[in-house]
Amino acid sequence: MENQSETQFYQDGAVTVTQSRFVTQSKTYAMRNISSVHVFEIEKSRVGPIIMILIGLPFLFSGDIFWMGLIIIGFAILWLFGIKNEYAVRISTNSGEANSILSQDRIYIQKIVDALNDAIVYRG
Repeated sequence: MENQSETQFYQDGAVTVTQSRFVTQSKTYAMRNISSVHVFEIEKSRVGPIIMILIGLPFLFSGDIFWMGLIIIGFAILWLFGIKNEYAVRISTNSGEANSILSQDRIYIQKIVDALNDAIVYRG
């Protein structure tokens, strides 16, 4: 049960940040144990679509199967542009660093990080 005098810095369906707690869907962190927080970018590999483009290039120079190369390269380009990096709320505690929330939406993650920083400053 939440204390009525507790200051709330952020809340949505999956996350709550108060002066004393950081609650996610799977974990609850005590704010007194969090020493720092920042946005961490997880870069996704683009090796697969690049290899696919390289495989499709020789087909472009083959007379009879030119269209096969276009199809392979087209799918590879769609795949390449479909890959999105993920962002995490990375918190540092006395037991190490952990990624607590993951999302492809950097603005969402930044809002949570800002709220956590505000809660850390509020606690003093």
